[in-house]
Amino acid sequence: MRLTILGSGTSFGVPQVGCECAVCRSEDPRDRRTRVSAVVETGGPGEAGVTRLLIDTPPELRLQLTGARIGSVDAVLYTHDHADHIMGIDDLRAMSVRFGRLPVYGPPDTLERLAQRFSYIFDEEPPPPGTPKPELATVPLKPGQAVTIAGMRVLPIPFEHGSLTVYGYRIGDLAYLTDVKSVPPAAMEHLKGLKLLVLNALLDRPHPTHLSIGEAIDTARAIGAERSLFTHLTHKQSHLDLSRRLPHGIEPAYDGLSISF
Repeated sequence: MRLTILGSGTSFGVPQVGCECAVCRSEDPRDRRTRVSAVVETGGPGEAGVTRLLIDTPPELRLQLTGARIGSVDAVLYTHDHADHIMGIDDLRAMSVRFGRLPVYGPPDTLERLAQRFSYIFDEEPPPPGTPKPELATVPLKPGQAVTIAGMRVLPIPFEHGSLTVYGYRIGDLAYLTDVKSVPPAAMEHLKGLKLLVLNALLDRPHPTHLSIGEAIDTARAIGAERSLFTHLTHKQSHLDLSRRLPHGIEPAYDGLSISF
């Protein structure tokens, strides 16, 4: 199994528009952070039978997929419907035109709001000639009920994110949790024995809807994965500085990072 971090940035992205801070002006490519997303795949590059799950469709999705040389996915998992996680949905058009209707999974209310916001995609009306649209099929997931998607066992785990319920996903020995404020005991039961954890870590100070960096460290230690990556990072932390601060076994993610496990 392989995880590729397509985007590791917060909702503003890094560099942030109009900012001249040291991180936004950094020449370290790991400090250039597009909005959060990832791909999980089975099989090796170039092998027959490779399957891929895309997590979220942020605004830079086309650039992320072409940069990672990913030309197809088998399904999309949505965590929730905030703009930084969904606004690249039209970029799925290129794949659905070539490969047919693409299933998209997620919390039921998230999928309902996607159908409202992007009615042209989900209205079942055929597009005018020469103007293709994404062909998507929504599949609501029940929290705590595992399903098999593209040959992978996927367990949706609910978390609080302000007034929203977001889904984190356990996929085999990987867990991908973003935009969570805490990991309650019921969720901890689903996160035992992980090889790889991806977890949001926003700021040094507390935030009302996201884990702070200190809270994320404590949470990662409590989960106890063999390796943990922090994502949804802001321009307040450079990759190098954050790497030096984090304990052994925990590291900042960066765009393009690819890990086999």
